[in-house]
Amino acid sequence: RAGAMRAVTAVSRLGTRRGLPRVKSLAAAALARPPALQPRRAASSYFMLDDDDMLSWPRRGTNTILNVVPQGYKCVVERLGKLHIIHDSGWFLAIPLVDSLSFLIDMRERALEIMPLKAITRDNVTVEVSGNVYVQFVDAERGAYGSQNPLYAVKQHAQASMRAAIGEMELDEILHARARLNAVIKATVQEAAVAWGLDIKRYEITGITPDDKVAEAMDKQAAAERERREKVLRAEGDKTAQELKSEGTKIALVNESEGELIKVRNEATARREQLILEAQGFAEATRLRAEAQAKAVQIVSEALDSAEEADKAAMLQVAKEYIDMYGEMAKSSNTMIFSDRPADVRALMAQASAVLKAGAKE
Repeated sequence: RAGAMRAVTAVSRLGTRRGLPRVKSLAAAALARPPALQPRRAASSYFMLDDDDMLSWPRRGTNTILNVVPQGYKCVVERLGKLHIIHDSGWFLAIPLVDSLSFLIDMRERALEIMPLKAITRDNVTVEVSGNVYVQFVDAERGAYGSQNPLYAVKQHAQASMRAAIGEMELDEILHARARLNAVIKATVQEAAVAWGLDIKRYEITGITPDDKVAEAMDKQAAAERERREKVLRAEGDKTAQELKSEGTKIALVNESEGELIKVRNEATARREQLILEAQGFAEATRLRAEAQAKAVQIVSEALDSAEEADKAAMLQVAKEYIDMYGEMAKSSNTMIFSDRPADVRALMAQASAVLKAGAKE
């Protein structure tokens, strides 16, 4: 580090003499490395581990004969410049000057942040999209020799795949189909990452930001859509209320008509019962009247057979009924039939006598 400081100081002095202040600033920036990128010691004192693997790839270790690999790591050992063995976590012995600890690979899952980058959708809308890609080394040999910097490569490939996938979709599809977009990007990156010993666990889009004009138009569209939904819901509510009201009116009319039908049916049943009872009463009255008439005729017949002047009594009875018949005819009709001698009682008696004699002959 002291030698590097002297070299940077010399370069900065040279740049100042030649009127190149940018050289000095670059040298100062190289020395002022952020704390997050400063080396740190792991559980083993034999390996210097950087927090950012993309900037510190490859991680190397110092051969101290007795070496220790931290948990979750694998160490690629080269012998005379050629792959010799890959050690898992734990300790192992290595020959000094012959064996070199070329790669220390973290086999745990990690997240690589994709910074916001601009892309153009299929409907020519510029958006800024950011995301995270979750990767894990599954093959230490391919991770060491498949790419000069596999983490940087997979990150660049994820950015390119994200741009390509966004270019094939419209803005509305991107906003409403993130899962499909994530799956497309993951599948594309996974195909290339196999050669680098990486497994792409998932890809997640964390932000989609359209430009200001499109964002303003989207806000107006969202407000219009909310207003439309409010109107639709209000109209559906009014429709439902009208339907329920008409349904209630229908049920009321049905109930009323059913009640009217039951009323008419009950009245018809009562009228039928009334007619039946009246007919039965009339029949009973007729029967009793006929029996009484028969009884009267029988009594008259007995009286005619035994009493004196029977013929005269019978003729008197027939004449009486004859007169009653004329009276009934006068009540029920305007047309009347009279005898040529209605006041002649003897004529009536003669007619009655003739009737009786005809009945006797029969």
